[in-house]
Amino acid sequence: MPSMWRSCSKCGRVHRADYKCTAYIAPKDRTADQRLRSTSRWQKKSEEIREASQHLCAVCRHQDQRFNYNNLEVHHIIKLKDEPSKLLDNFNLVCLCKYHHELADAGKIDASYLEELARCREEGKDPPTLQR
Repeated sequence: MPSMWRSCSKCGRVHRADYKCTAYIAPKDRTADQRLRSTSRWQKKSEEIREASQHLCAVCRHQDQRFNYNNLEVHHIIKLKDEPSKLLDNFNLVCLCKYHHELADAGKIDASYLEELARCREEGKDPPTLQR
């Protein structure tokens, strides 16, 4: 009787069905930031910030006078690696499109400007004209 073969989920090779593969795939080491962002509390807070921002990028809306609702992400103004306690702080969170999020992460959008946008969102005010 011919033996059965199967693809191995551990190493990706094809083995006989009765073969016990000894390969071990270690789980990817997640950073503390990734662990914090995978919690249900963060998921709920992220959706809360998006809703409070009317599902629009704050920078596009304020600076470009555009209503951009594509590729939205919630940005931590003060990075979690620097201040993990700010994970759920509304005044540290701002809704940005992917483009502006990348600029903010690279330091090309001033943190004080983003803080002002977050503060105005929380107070229900339109942000004044600000310098980037």
